[in-house]
Amino acid sequence: MNQINEPQASLQFSFMGEGALLCEVVNANAKLELVVQQRIWQLAHSVKEQLGVLEVVPGMNNLLVVFDPIRDLVTNLKAQIQHLWMVRLATSIDNCSAKFHHIPVVYGGDMGVDIVDLAAYAGLSVEEVIERHSQAEYTVYALGSQPGLPYLGGLDPQLNKPRRASARTQVKAGAVIIGGSQASVLSRTSACGWHIIGYTAIECFNPASEPAALFSPGDTVKFIVEEVCL
Repeated sequence: MNQINEPQASLQFSFMGEGALLCEVVNANAKLELVVQQRIWQLAHSVKEQLGVLEVVPGMNNLLVVFDPIRDLVTNLKAQIQHLWMVRLATSIDNCSAKFHHIPVVYGGDMGVDIVDLAAYAGLSVEEVIERHSQAEYTVYALGSQPGLPYLGGLDPQLNKPRRASARTQVKAGAVIIGGSQASVLSRTSACGWHIIGYTAIECFNPASEPAALFSPGDTVKFIVEEVCL
């Protein structure tokens, strides 16, 4: 089989307790890019087949590997992970389980309190912010921060605004949010330092469902304008 070597992005390993290993991409050029996340997903797919591995959790530019701490396998496991990262198959994984989600959004108003400020920051009208946000096609890079919350890549660069200096103490689940170069949907009512531009009634996380999380890494998301409140 043909193989591809990509040594420009290496991994750094850190222990997370006695039974987990955090594998982080360390490279100045390893920004939040789809190609890096695709390699993370591929690594997760390969590592979960290794002896003693109990669970793999893809993150943003990282992979958490949970293993059986009773087994004396750490040194060998690190070597296997490094090999799988540095030398990967030329063919990509057939992600047949990836889904396409249409998420209806009510933009602005009381449920999108930051959209006017975001528009002013970006030098756009509110209508242009909505157009750019809803026309983009997003990829779920990872789930994190809270159960079922998707980190979405694909945000229009002009809508990139650093997170708030201080978080709001309570933001309702379903808030459609922007933080830096990423978009997301809040999956649980909680504190949040991202900018709120709208709201969706779609439930991102339900522990009674199977699976509990609506989104999975690799899924595609498109926001649909349901209503605009100015």
